[in-house]
Order: sequence, then C-alpha cells, then structure tokens
Amino acid sequence: MQHEEAANLPYLRKVVGASMAGTVVEWYEFFLYGTAATLIFGKLFFPATGNELDGVIAAFATYAVGFIARPLGGIIFGHIGDKVGRKSLLQFSLVLIGASTFLMGCLPDFRSIGYWAPVLLVLLRFIQGFALGGEWGGAVLLVAEHSPNRSRAFWGSFPQAGVPLGNLLATVVLLILSAILSETEFLAWGWRIGFWLSAVIVGIGYYIRTQIADSPIFEAAKAEAEQRADDSYGLVEVFRRYPRSVFTAMGLRVGENILYYMVVTFSITYLAHIGVDTTRILTLLFCAHILQAALIPLFGAAADRVGRKPVYILGAALAMVWPFAAFPMFGSAHTEVVLGGILIGMFVHALMYASQPAIMAEMFPTRMRYSGVSLGYQVTAIVAGSWAPLIGTSLLREYNDWRPIAYYVMIGGAISLISALAMRETKGVSLIAIDREDERRLGSSS
Repeated sequence: MQHEEAANLPYLRKVVGASMAGTVVEWYEFFLYGTAATLIFGKLFFPATGNELDGVIAAFATYAVGFIARPLGGIIFGHIGDKVGRKSLLQFSLVLIGASTFLMGCLPDFRSIGYWAPVLLVLLRFIQGFALGGEWGGAVLLVAEHSPNRSRAFWGSFPQAGVPLGNLLATVVLLILSAILSETEFLAWGWRIGFWLSAVIVGIGYYIRTQIADSPIFEAAKAEAEQRADDSYGLVEVFRRYPRSVFTAMGLRVGENILYYMVVTFSITYLAHIGVDTTRILTLLFCAHILQAALIPLFGAAADRVGRKPVYILGAALAMVWPFAAFPMFGSAHTEVVLGGILIGMFVHALMYASQPAIMAEMFPTRMRYSGVSLGYQVTAIVAGSWAPLIGTSLLREYNDWRPIAYYVMIGGAISLISALAMRETKGVSLIAIDREDERRLGSSS
C-alpha cells in the first residue's frame, strides 16, 4: 500500500497544484470584491448620506449577494458534477468568475449612471458568487478523492490554503496600488486594475487545470451508475439519505465562516473607523494571510494524526474567546498589538478550516459527494459569512461598541463547537468503504 501511494505521489502533487491554482484565482477575485466593498464601492457606487458607514453597509449588502448565490451554484454544479465529473465544471467556473470580475472593473460609478451602477454591480456579484459556489466542492473533491486514506486531511488542506493565498494576492494588488497612487487616483481608476488583472490570472489557472483528470473512484462510481441507469444523486437525494451529514457540515461552518469574515473583512472597517490608515491595515492583513497559508497544511496533518474532532473542537472553542481579546487589541491602534489580534484570529480559523475537505468528503458517498459537500459548505454562507461584515458594521453603527459584535462571534463559535462534538470521527476511513456501505443501504431500502 505504501509503495502504491509513493508511486501515485507525483500525480497527486499535480492534482493538488491544479486544484490550488484555480482556487487561488477564484478567491483572489472573490476577496478582491470584499476588500473593494470596504474601501471603494461604498464611496463610488452608492449615493452619499452624510455617514460614511451607510455606504459601507450598502456595499456589504451587495457583498452578501455573492454568498446568497453560492448555494445555488453549489446545488447546480454539484448535481451536474456528480453526474459528469469534477474537472470540466471547474474549468467552466473559472471562466465564469473571471469574466464577471473583469466586467466589475469596467463599471461606471453612481455619478455616471445613477442607480444602474449598484444594479449592475449586484448582477455581476451574483454571477461571481454562483461560479464560486460550484468551485469549492469540485476543487477539494478532486484532491480528496485522489488522496490516500491516512493523509487525506493533509492533502485536502492545500486547496484551503489557496483561500488565504488568493486573499493575499488581492491584498498585495490593492496595497501596491494604494501605496503608489494618490487617494484621488486610486478611487478614480486605480482600483480597477486589480479587477482587470483577473483575465491574465484566469488564463493561467485554466491551462493548469487542463493537465489533470477525474479520480479513479469517481470514474468507477460514474460507470456503475450508468450501468444501472442510476439517477440517485443531487439535492433531494442527499437530504433524503444523509440529512445528519448535511446539517452537521452546515453547523461546522457557522462559527468558522463568521470568524473568517470578521477577521479579514470587518476588521478593515473597524480599524478604519478608529483611525488606522488603509495602507497599514492592508499590510497587517498581508502578514496574516501568509501565516494562515502556512498553518493550514500543518493543521491538516494534525487532523490525520490525532483525528478530525480534537482539532476542530479546539478551533471552535477558541473562536468563542477570540473577539473578547481581539477587539481590545484593535482598539489600542498599536501596529504590533493589532497585528497580534489578527494573527490569533487566523490561527484559530485555520484550526477549523484545514480539515473541512476531508471531514465533508468522508460524510458522503461518491455518487452524491459533490452535492453533499457543496450544500454543507455553501448554504451556511448565506446566514454566516455573507451577513457577518454587514451585521458587524450595523452593530458598530448602532452601539459604537465592540462588545455586541464579540457576542455575535461567540454565538457562531458555539454552534460550530456543538456540531464538532456531535460529528463522527472519520480519521483514516476509506472512501471505497463509504461507497460500499452506501450501496448496502441503497439495496436494503429498494
């Protein structure tokens, strides 16, 4: 078995590279919007009200549209991906998100076309979110289904590391532009360059993804389904056969998803609100993304050694505590202290995020795995990550105090902690064994 794993290692690394390449590209574009929503869109695409937080709130409302679209993308891509394969849909999602992001950089502002500006922005954001909804499930499954049983969490964590790397790339682009341009130039046209760069980055990611194929376990499941004319996959079938897995996956995501967007998106708004300048904020986030990209594979490997549950439980418990330490650190406005608060948040998030691909892949059989993981991962974004910056900004506007925001993050962490305590430990499980058990259950119920 070890010899077989060693023989497959070069191709597995190629699969990991292809999955990460697309993930970095797509999250670069998704998070570019999130950063721009905080720094730019509230000023350019919405009418002035006299309170700058109103524009940010409006921009975060359009930001949420992308999250609302993600479950729809996950359902449709998952349904088709369980039938025809992961690779082809990953290539399509890459092109779709690239086109929508490029067009965002071409949009006229509110002064030029009035309310058509936010309308078109919302439409493109919806398309962007729809494409990303199908991306994550396919990317992580491409790796998870090629990975050995004993190291699935480690290899599956690399597409997760593509998320902070994509965010890092978006932060770097905006940091450079904001540093070399005046504020007037940056707001007038400089920010658009980051969106136009997506065309180049998408071309690179698309080519890399042409070099790999779907996993043998998926090809076998597809052939078997075709032989028996099986249509037992998709949304309804997942909920009917594996409701506990779907809802457990959703619960695991709540605290993790809220925490992440409070750290990487809302923190920009909060720090800007208390007077920290934009370039310094982006520099601090640059450091934080580097740390998280390095931590994710380490925590993935830890989940293979000690189990998925202990690592996730630790992360969820610390997520409940983080805001009560971080916001006072932010309030100090001292660079080193603020950086410490952000880095701790990234550390805590990585504990939960690293093993999610393995955990969710091990919850479902191959015939409905794309649908199952996409639902579990993306639906939660509607009530968690999508609203987190908006809720945080609204609470800040209403109370001008960090404590209500901290309680909000704590509640999210508690939901994930309960889900982690309730989930089954699947360290080292065989995906083939999961498929055989599913066939047994399917046969006994027919």
